[in-house]
Amino acid sequence: MDRREIAALLAYIGRLDPRSIRTDEGEARDQLAQWQELLGDVPMATPHGWDALAAARQHYRTSPYQIQPADVVRPWESYRRNRLALHSDPTPSADPDDQAAWTAELVGTRRAVAAGIAQPSQARAITSSQEGVNPRLQARLDQIGSCIPPAARAALVPFRPARAAREAAVAQGLPDALSVRCEWCLAPVGEPCRRRRIGPNDGVRAITPRATPHPGRLDLAAQQAQHTEQDQQPALA
Repeated sequence: MDRREIAALLAYIGRLDPRSIRTDEGEARDQLAQWQELLGDVPMATPHGWDALAAARQHYRTSPYQIQPADVVRPWESYRRNRLALHSDPTPSADPDDQAAWTAELVGTRRAVAAGIAQPSQARAITSSQEGVNPRLQARLDQIGSCIPPAARAALVPFRPARAAREAAVAQGLPDALSVRCEWCLAPVGEPCRRRRIGPNDGVRAITPRATPHPGRLDLAAQQAQHTEQDQQPALA
């Protein structure tokens, strides 16, 4: 803010809080110089959300104390941090072999975002919107249906027996046993059932995962699925 903007800010603050008004000409000049020294790099307003007058008004809405320059600088710094946290550096248009130009464009973009001159550039997921999706990419996603291709999933079956059994059950329309907690081995939701090996002194020597869930867990999952279907059915008149 320049000297004229600082004077306008102090005049606005004086309307909100007459205690801040300096009637002595020397005190008013010193106050103006102090605020200009501390707020010289803080803009009065930006095209994207920052307003020093709004920051001053918010201070008096939440605090009974007289405003200080730090009470304007603090929300300005928070505004800058929040905008940079939302920003993902876009690929510069400069020649990548020209390191100086490449770096200068990145730094310039970040400064414009932090200063509220430009909007943050957010990274977009490749399937976050149906608009502009590459048809070849969409066809490939429709064919695979998962982040793991079918051939790779089949090759992993010997190494993931519990997950393979779960996927096979779901594919056959059976209830997902891992969607409930096992009351026999106390395996939590999402984890396979466990087998306990007992030693000669009746102590547990080891706990290993089972490839198939306990029968009681299957029954409990079936009951829960049945109750869910009944709750989703519309009530008869």
